Amino acid sequence: MLTGGGDGTAAVTPSRVRRALRVEWLGQTAASVCWIVSMLTYGISSSGDWLQLCAASAWLLANIATIATTDPG
Repeated sequence: MLTGGGDGTAAVTPSRVRRALRVEWLGQTAASVCWIVSMLTYGISSSGDWLQLCAASAWLLANIATIATTDPG
């Protein structure tokens, strides 16, 4: 696995990989990516479309942040 070099970059640890491979995380991430792709595919023509794109992007970022956070302890 990769380890951080002390330069502030996040290390990829087995626990992060284990969390990323959980069904819950994979399902939510796939759903948010599909939502984003569908919004971009069908077009953004109203303010509601922009709100949906923002919601899907926030969901994806929250999933990524879950993996990026350090393990407690």
